[in-house]
Amino acid sequence: MTALGPVGWPSAPLRTERLVLRESEARDRTAFMELLTSAEVHAYLGGAHSRDELEREMPAVPGRQPVSLVVDLDGEMIGQVLLRRVTEHRRPAAVGKVDLGYLFLPRVWGFGYAREACAAALDWFTGVHPDEPVVLTTQTANARSMRLAARLGFAEVERFRAWGAEQWLGLRTPGASWG
Repeated sequence: MTALGPVGWPSAPLRTERLVLRESEARDRTAFMELLTSAEVHAYLGGAHSRDELEREMPAVPGRQPVSLVVDLDGEMIGQVLLRRVTEHRRPAAVGKVDLGYLFLPRVWGFGYAREACAAALDWFTGVHPDEPVVLTTQTANARSMRLAARLGFAEVERFRAWGAEQWLGLRTPGASWG
């Protein structure tokens, strides 16, 4: 996956009623470690990363790639939203499109932060790329992610088998609304 082209970062942090979506900072390293080593967070993503490996490889300021946005609640990182151009995918329908990804710490699940943050990122993206669709892939077993995709306006393109589980590929066309 690659950058989005000439637009890589929002010109200023994105703000919602409760959240700030911003570039990562050195102070976020501990939260990135927690996010990437959590078995709960990675239950549908192939498993958590090794803490020892991440300690060695993670830069002092993690998550510095276009467009990787830290989701900040009251000055504390609670998650990450990513928008990346798909250069390779198991399904041809996704190649060339922008992919939405997100990870949130388990302690903030169930409060609507993922919906709020993803909607803000999608609204920003639509503002700078108004004619571009966005894709999202999740395991069908991940009921929370499936509900979130529907609420964000993604419609099923296809289901396929990969990584030992049934996957769902959704598409959000320009102008799709979220609820």
